[in-house]
Amino acid sequence: MSSNRLSIEEATGLVVETLMRCRTSRPNAEAVARALIGAELAGQAGHGLRRMPSYCAQALSGKVDGMAEPQKAETRPGALAVDAANGFAYPALELALEWLPGAARKQGVAIAGIRRSHHSGVTGLFVERLAEAGLLGLMVANSPAAMAPWGGKRALFGTNPIAFAAPLDGADPLVVDVSLSKVARGKIMAAKQKGEPIPEGWALDADGNPTSDPDAALAGTMVPMGDAKGTALAMMVEMLCAGLTGANYAYEATSFFEGEGTPPGTGQTLIAIDPAAFGEGATARFTEMARLIEEMDGARLPGRRRQALKRDLEKEGIPADPELMRQIEVLGR
Repeated sequence: MSSNRLSIEEATGLVVETLMRCRTSRPNAEAVARALIGAELAGQAGHGLRRMPSYCAQALSGKVDGMAEPQKAETRPGALAVDAANGFAYPALELALEWLPGAARKQGVAIAGIRRSHHSGVTGLFVERLAEAGLLGLMVANSPAAMAPWGGKRALFGTNPIAFAAPLDGADPLVVDVSLSKVARGKIMAAKQKGEPIPEGWALDADGNPTSDPDAALAGTMVPMGDAKGTALAMMVEMLCAGLTGANYAYEATSFFEGEGTPPGTGQTLIAIDPAAFGEGATARFTEMARLIEEMDGARLPGRRRQALKRDLEKEGIPADPELMRQIEVLGR
């Protein structure tokens, strides 16, 4: 490590070695490392190394089974059920991503549903992998209750990200990745770790009042993106990745942050579509739309900032908060 930056190799080694001290198998630790480092490279630090203290606490307490081996069952030619076995989400997601491309090319469309899962981090990373394989990717994930239905005070829905990616001729994929709260809850956790306030408008306290205190925000509810529309979409996500798969709904799931308690048991659903099922020119048509957007004054394709940041960070290294590094160093010791 030099000048508060980690190389990709150093960051990966840090995550793997720390998790292995905390009752996690090497294969699972390596899958988690790929996801956390991917989040850092995407500029989403709240889903990156800052998750290590809570991940390790949960692995040590058994809330997450660091030794779990996800299991899969092909329930239809184009459908895969994955049981994450109350382990980390990432090994189960990688299992789904291994199966989806072949099934999508054969069937035209394929779906994988994951149950008994955990925090799935930056969902855009997983659909981007499908797009890099020439497929359209769509992913939804639920998370512990953090948003109230519009007009209510009791958290019922998760912040429930939706991600989509499409392949483009001769260019990086288009990647759309949105949380259904105004900001991801991980940003509030990061502010708490840094001892910083959050902007008003991100969250409400337990009484339904706007707050800039991250502790009050974590004890209250997130403000949905698009107000009532955001909570309607959050309900849709709950149906797709919990109702459909048998995972816990948000209001049944325990915290992704706290070390104690029963497993969260959340779910994820991934859909892969082969554009060639509707004609060989589909990817070229996607590229036409992308070029139109890029030709507009000041317009930028979704995912481009993140992709540029990744290239920079791969060369320069990942910023490493000294206090966070000290916290990680003692985990499991």
